[in-house]
Amino acid sequence: MNPADLGSSCPVPLEPETVRMAHGGGGRLSRDLVERVFRKAFANPALDSRHDSAVVEMGGARVAFTTDTYVVRPLFFPGGDIGRLAVVGTVNDLAVSGAVPRFLSAGFVLEEGLPIGILERVVRSMREAALSCGVEIVTGDTKVVDKGKGDGLYVNTAGIGLVPAGVDIHPLRVRPGDAVIVSGDLGRHGIAVLSVREGIAFESDVESDCASVFPLADALVRAGVDVHCLRDPTRGGLASVLNEIAADAGVSIEIEESAVPVSAPVSAACELLGLDPLYVACEGRLVAIVPGAQARVALERLRFLPEGAGAALIGQVSKGPAGQVTIRTTLGTRRVLDLLSGEQLPRIC
Repeated sequence: MNPADLGSSCPVPLEPETVRMAHGGGGRLSRDLVERVFRKAFANPALDSRHDSAVVEMGGARVAFTTDTYVVRPLFFPGGDIGRLAVVGTVNDLAVSGAVPRFLSAGFVLEEGLPIGILERVVRSMREAALSCGVEIVTGDTKVVDKGKGDGLYVNTAGIGLVPAGVDIHPLRVRPGDAVIVSGDLGRHGIAVLSVREGIAFESDVESDCASVFPLADALVRAGVDVHCLRDPTRGGLASVLNEIAADAGVSIEIEESAVPVSAPVSAACELLGLDPLYVACEGRLVAIVPGAQARVALERLRFLPEGAGAALIGQVSKGPAGQVTIRTTLGTRRVLDLLSGEQLPRIC
């Protein structure tokens, strides 16, 4: 199998002067683009919080606000579709900021020639996902572009939610001694999308984990766990999320390879394709960083729910070197888990 057929790419030069596909991959170039262009232009306290949602005060309430755009190809994949993905992805960005998701907007970019039946199927999926997540889609927009210019259908969503009093979940609260927990096995979404797009049949079917993480986040808060940080490991997977947290908090994170849950089908698929499951996207998993003394309680609360039955303690936070993420391998050695320089899996969200 030719790796080029899977859309893989070699690392690109630092700070390229044109936009590359890797700028959307959740790795080093994604972060550099945000810092170099967007954060430089729009700097303000809410944006500088570097979280999945901005938390702002309005009328005495703390409101979480987020937006995202979905360009996944194909539109339908095992375990989900672009509509469900758009809803739960936005809900999850609110949930990991400690908010109770309430309302969403939906903007559609439709390519001329898209069958109305496909659009109706996507919209029905969004409606069902919104109902299951307890949110309402209350406003939106539609644009149509020339045939060949839109890849069928793109969806943009924005969401708002309310942050309860006393809840303060933020990367800057991460401290040495904290425990790192994941809510379940990793890499399902990326492999599910890849299998359909490239027509690859694995021995066992892999379905996306596309689901809301709000029940998991809410369970931790209700249990009284002093959650320092939550993230959903989407583009760039677990490794990228941990690198972002370590850099923003000025700490070091080490995880144990043997403790990281990866299902046998995903592990086999990654081995076959030369992929690292630590960098493969999830769409229904939670990364929780909590005080080490509360790790047991956090695990119990997560495992009590069906969505968190596979929760595992995978590592801890230490003083430094600041921004470094390492993994202790099954052979007892250590290696650095850096941000991807290129893009491992294109167009998975």
